[in-house]
Order: sequence, then C-alpha cells, then structure tokens
Amino acid sequence: MSDSIHGHQVMQLMLSLGKAVTKTELKSLMAENFGEDARFHTCSASEMDAEQLIAFLDAKGKFIASNEGIETAADRICNH
Repeated sequence: MSDSIHGHQVMQLMLSLGKAVTKTELKSLMAENFGEDARFHTCSASEMDAEQLIAFLDAKGKFIASNEGIETAADRICNH
C-alpha cells in the first residue's frame, strides 16, 4: 500500500479490539491491516513508520496504559 494511513485509523483499529495490546502486538496488527511498508500521518506529522506512529501517539497521550499493555478511547481521537 502506497497511500499514507491516518493515525485515527490505527486508533479505530485499537478500539475494535476491545482490549489492551502490547506495542509489539500493535505493530504486528498494523502490518497485518495496513501492510508491512505502510506509512502513517496525523493531523500534525507525516511520513512515519509504525514504530514512529506508536511513539508519536504515546507522546500525545492517546494511549491508556495498563498491566496488559495499551489501549485507547474514543474521546482521545480528535474530530477534525
């Protein structure tokens, strides 16, 4: 896939799981759903690989950490 995937799509994927995952599991899910070589962007950043997007979203407070890993919530996805 050559088109850039918005970070919102990754967060929606996380919501659809209904459970926490590790960052490694999230990276694997991203590869399965969007392709190994997918590039990602957000409202304020672009040209990120999966690891960069995960780090970006984490730094922006988009994840909820627990003993099981990370998850997100619908209210953490911006609506613009």
